[in-house]
Amino acid sequence: MTAQNFAASRRCMTNKAVPPKRIFPSSQVDARAAQHVPSVPQTDSPAYKLAFQDTEFLLREDLRPVRFQLELLKPELFLTEANIASTFVFYGSARIPAPDMADAVIAAATNPEQEKVAERLKAKSKYYEVARELARLASRHAREEDGARHFVVCSGGGPSIMEAANRGAFEEGQESIGLNIVLPHEQMPNRYVTPDLSFQFHYFALRKMHFLLRARAVAVFPGGYGTFDEMFELLTLIQTGKVRPLPILLFGKDYWNRVVNFEAMVEEGVIAPHDLDLIHWSEDAAEAWDFVTNYYEDHPEPVRVQRAPPE
Repeated sequence: MTAQNFAASRRCMTNKAVPPKRIFPSSQVDARAAQHVPSVPQTDSPAYKLAFQDTEFLLREDLRPVRFQLELLKPELFLTEANIASTFVFYGSARIPAPDMADAVIAAATNPEQEKVAERLKAKSKYYEVARELARLASRHAREEDGARHFVVCSGGGPSIMEAANRGAFEEGQESIGLNIVLPHEQMPNRYVTPDLSFQFHYFALRKMHFLLRARAVAVFPGGYGTFDEMFELLTLIQTGKVRPLPILLFGKDYWNRVVNFEAMVEEGVIAPHDLDLIHWSEDAAEAWDFVTNYYEDHPEPVRVQRAPPE
């Protein structure tokens, strides 16, 4: 081999060399190393802890903006990695029993007033099955060619209507999301939430943001303060143009018209008549799902709807 050919060969070999992806150790590597530092007064001080391993530091009042960012970022990363492109959000009471538990609620009443309330809750237990069936229909929606999923069921992760939604997706063999929150009383995620998509929040504001970031349809069932909060915030965001219109399905017209006088709000001039058009009233899961699919056939952005094949 001539000197010229040898040099050319060396250049070719050099061009195939691959440099390392990084030159600094990863945070995981340093975190493991920090666990094995010898104990001396300097290393035992909280000041010596790595900032991202120092829980007391992260919980300081000054670090609230960082905690906001972390609570926004963690679910976003997990949902992106799970290839979830859009969600079907379910709001509703945590107190409405499943139909097979409704009689037990009545039996537990200890006075006539409690019995009346229990009877009303039993009457609303039908919505457990409606939510369950609607979640099943949404979960049959076909994946995109790249594996992206649309109308993934998303609930607050708790009992009652939330459980029914996650249960419907579970029965279809599909993933579903639970957005739980730390409360003064213990609240466990319901057993139908996909474990890797079960999130816990400290901030209500960040939880509500994640409810809506991927939402492309929202079903609202009879509920209390929490349901009111979530529903009216969404209606306000659409009314003020902060959020693109999307199907809002309101179940339980008798209940809602008893506890909220929407027509009176129009008569009093605090909302416009067309603001009532933001709501679609429904009592039936199949009708509600048809409304959603028809809506996106007429409004093809931001999702492409493919009707689910029959069972």
